[in-house]
Amino acid sequence: MRTIHDPTSSPSPAWPGLMLALVGAIGFSGKAIIVKLAYRYGVDAVTLIMYRMLFALPLFVAMAWWAGRGKPALTGKDWLGVAGLGFTGYYLASFLDFLGLAYISASLERLILYLNPTFVMALGWWLYQRRVRPLQMFGMAISYGGVLLVFGMELSAQGADAAQGALLVFGSTLSYAVYLVYSGELVRRLGAMRLVGLASSVACVLCIGQFLLLRPLSAAAVAPEVIWLSVLNASACTVMPVLLVMMAIERVGASLASQAGMVGPMATIALGALLLGEPFTVWVAFGTALVIAGIYVFARGGLSPAGKGRHRL
Repeated sequence: MRTIHDPTSSPSPAWPGLMLALVGAIGFSGKAIIVKLAYRYGVDAVTLIMYRMLFALPLFVAMAWWAGRGKPALTGKDWLGVAGLGFTGYYLASFLDFLGLAYISASLERLILYLNPTFVMALGWWLYQRRVRPLQMFGMAISYGGVLLVFGMELSAQGADAAQGALLVFGSTLSYAVYLVYSGELVRRLGAMRLVGLASSVACVLCIGQFLLLRPLSAAAVAPEVIWLSVLNASACTVMPVLLVMMAIERVGASLASQAGMVGPMATIALGALLLGEPFTVWVAFGTALVIAGIYVFARGGLSPAGKGRHRL
């Protein structure tokens, strides 16, 4: 008897989803490179993040509108939640990150941001008494050892500036971890794309308002290169990676997509060496390997390093 093959029963190939996740991770990694390049033209963090969010705002509004079609309107409680998450997860985390990049290399910045799952775990333990597994603690120790190794190299070269920059980026990572811990309910209620679009729009308005409060309008007169770098940052390194990673998660799942995202630190280091002239030493390579290995062990211990719809800007 001849068997008729049903093509609809065949599993979809994983490589398209993995490619989306890889391109999205590289796009996110390019943010630090663009910020460092823009700083060479004398712009400050307040002005630079204003331009990035100004160009990203229409895209995030469109994302929120598209994802919210045919769905119930937000309640007052929903709007309070969106505002709070927009402040912690996208405004404060992004602003502290931009400030920190003025003092440390893009490579160290990306390694510190990559510790985000450990911050989420610590907050879960502190706020909700969630159990911490021994394998997670072991993974944390490996990752923090790698960051300390790279930080020690920068501290010896830059002194107090490296300490200040690292502290600011650690603050950024903590702020984003707070967003992750408290966003679960709204993600389920509103959907990942709608929440990201709304919360990011709130952050954009806050960054623009911050500029108007702290700087004269004449400060908006920056070099043309800053404008074009900000357009690139808003599109290729902000909105596009969010969409690509979401599409990847839909195709291959959050776990596999997050594993593909481990290319992020390596991409930042490579781009930093090629475009910024940052040193790529044996110690940087070893520290990066430790951070990636530690997060992998940490994830195997029971906590995935990324969740659906939770992407930092």
